[in-house]
Amino acid sequence: MSAQSPARWTDPEQWELEERVAAAELAWLSMDVDVQTLRVEIDNFALIHHQLLGPLYARLDELDALVAEAVAARTGRPEDVRRAAEARQQVEELPDLDALFDEVREQSGRGGEDAPPPPAAPQRVRPGKDAQRVYRELVRRAHPDLTTDPAEQQRRAAFLARVNEAYAYGDAAALEGLAAEWSTAPEAAPAVDAPDRTDWLRRRLDWLTAKIGETAAEQVRLEQTPMGQLLALAPQDPDRLLEQLAEELLAKAAERQAELQRLLGGEPAPSDNGTHPTQSQESPTMFPQIPSADAAAVPADAALLDVREQDEWEAGHVDGALHIPIGEVIARLGELPDEKLYVLCRVGGRSAQVVQYLVQQGRDAVNVDGGMHAWQGAGRPMVSSTGQEAFVL
Repeated sequence: MSAQSPARWTDPEQWELEERVAAAELAWLSMDVDVQTLRVEIDNFALIHHQLLGPLYARLDELDALVAEAVAARTGRPEDVRRAAEARQQVEELPDLDALFDEVREQSGRGGEDAPPPPAAPQRVRPGKDAQRVYRELVRRAHPDLTTDPAEQQRRAAFLARVNEAYAYGDAAALEGLAAEWSTAPEAAPAVDAPDRTDWLRRRLDWLTAKIGETAAEQVRLEQTPMGQLLALAPQDPDRLLEQLAEELLAKAAERQAELQRLLGGEPAPSDNGTHPTQSQESPTMFPQIPSADAAAVPADAALLDVREQDEWEAGHVDGALHIPIGEVIARLGELPDEKLYVLCRVGGRSAQVVQYLVQQGRDAVNVDGGMHAWQGAGRPMVSSTGQEAFVL
């Protein structure tokens, strides 16, 4: 060891605390990234789930009400009448989810002229003595004028904004938490050889332990939400999960449609699998508002939108079609051409969801019945991205 770097004695307790603090910081930061990522994934999944599957859920609820009303009209039994009234009330009391999600999107925007107004100031209260004491101490220690570094001034100003908000509510507990956060922040750490370094390390470790507990609790809360539990079924492939859910909803709607037709006296009883013997589970008659076209009738120069996944697209697609996977359609609406749009998927289920959504947005969109399977069956041309013979995956 050179004379320029003499050995320095280190307190064993302090060295152990240094290691524990470093490990706790790494654990907390890793957990925090995971939780923030999970929150974003759940929010995005919930939005796409509502936009693409919401109409299917609404149609299924309407069919449930119609079936219950048909049963009540046929039997006249008080119990059936009650069930029909409850089913109809459930349809009528559905919240305006479109307005709700529009509001969420607006509030998460970046401001500008159309940004929502800032939240109203809290009702002023007279903070107690403890809150006043902690507030004065925090302002004294964290004031931006105590530094000349612009980045540090900005950090202090942002911190004091949180302090001022807590003080405006008279929230002594929040102020105590902010005081602990400031006193244990890495920027406030004493030098390694400072006498109070060990005490700071203990406080920092206590603060990190509490944050790890809070972060873990938030992760559990997010995972247990309805959308969190749904996303957990296929965290690596949520788009395929949406496709599976759509197929299940379409099958249920087909069953209700067949049951309703039977009750109204115009159709035979359902088959063993619960669907009409001549009706496909993805029949467009379940959604008469969706424009559709046979694959053979699509004009050669039509604008095509393929909403399948990347591997399906690469295996075989229509040359010149626009490829946007179903999970990205909402975010990439601006890429769609203004002309009439023919939408394709593998068999027509996913494309039906997209067409219904686009029609609700005022776009001119048509579902290609049978999807790429029907396209291939009609002898329409296909290409692959690999140079091999194209096929429908």
